[in-house]
Amino acid sequence: MEDNYYGLIMKGKSEILTTIEPNKPPPTKKPRRDKNRRKLLTSLSSTEKMDQLTWKELPEDLLEAVIARLPVAAFFRFRSVCKKWNSLLTSNSFSEHYSEIQPSCPWFYTITHENINSGAMYDPSSRKWHHPSIPFFPSKMIVLPVASAGGLVCFLDIGNRNFYACNPLTNSFKELPPRSERVWSRIAVGMVLNGNAIGDGYKIVWLGCNGVYDVYDSIQNSWSHPGSLPPNIKLPLYLNFRSQVVAIGTVLFFMRGNPDGILSYDVASGVWKQFLIPSPMHLTDLTLAQCAGKVMLVGLLSKNAAACVCVWELQRMTLLWKEVDRMPNVWCLEFYGKHVRMTCLGNQGLLMLSLRSRRMNRLITYDVMRREWQKVPDCTLPHGRRRQRIACGTAFHPCATAFA
Repeated sequence: MEDNYYGLIMKGKSEILTTIEPNKPPPTKKPRRDKNRRKLLTSLSSTEKMDQLTWKELPEDLLEAVIARLPVAAFFRFRSVCKKWNSLLTSNSFSEHYSEIQPSCPWFYTITHENINSGAMYDPSSRKWHHPSIPFFPSKMIVLPVASAGGLVCFLDIGNRNFYACNPLTNSFKELPPRSERVWSRIAVGMVLNGNAIGDGYKIVWLGCNGVYDVYDSIQNSWSHPGSLPPNIKLPLYLNFRSQVVAIGTVLFFMRGNPDGILSYDVASGVWKQFLIPSPMHLTDLTLAQCAGKVMLVGLLSKNAAACVCVWELQRMTLLWKEVDRMPNVWCLEFYGKHVRMTCLGNQGLLMLSLRSRRMNRLITYDVMRREWQKVPDCTLPHGRRRQRIACGTAFHPCATAFA
């Protein structure tokens, strides 16, 4: 019995071996991924045969809901598909769908030294630069971005005479009427929304060193002079023009010096307040920022030959600055022994810092909430190789349905 059993096994093995061709690997089990790929190709081929009338009869509200959820950068392209898609931006139903989407992270509208009359926009989510053209600006006048709210960017000419409001995504443009007060010195500018959406209107406030200020109301399309500063605020104001005005709700925050502190103006109630807050030691190029309703301070800490970017948060109870973060030490080593200057180009939760010296120009973004530092790719013109140097800029929340 044992001999017969052994012979039966060997016979079975010989039959199996004879079925395998020489110089050919044995058959293997096909992975499940190939089966899924075959099923996907089969489904795609059946989808291609679907009647085109099914796509033509897609409900309008469903189409608008899908387009409203496209990435912001897609708005540069989808308007050129057809006239119908181009007209969606003026549709009330599309605006309602778009308002339901949570605002994306802010973009940065910047001006470069090489092209002072044209802007460059940076999208942090895709880490790409865009170069829009706004044909409505005066050709022989330098216009700079100074503030933003609700998807609109406020521009001011270099002579501090004319204001403009524009949506860089759609080129919706508006020249503001002349101001009631003429101030030839430098001014600080802030911008807030009247409500939760740009459809409720917006206000623009400018403040001069002599305490004179005006308020523009987009609903009335006019400037007004509400009053004068309280007597407890020392004049003249040594405003920090390197720091952009911070907006939290309807309150604007201006940074001042001598004495160091912050001025706040509630656009809704018209109330001015002053907070005397000493600045941290050995700090230069100070600028205000905000994140989640908190007032932040960003500055360049320089001591001996070392330089480092530091971030502070204003404590509401003590009205003192508390350091909360610093740039990584590895990055700070690049600035050792160099005379570095810093400019903050955005202050709405996501900051863009321009760090430059005689032979260096670096752009870095900082996410205040996540405390993440990230290097920004070089800004180059389309079909160009030369790196563009950023001169100034501001952050704005891109919105395809915002009209000036």
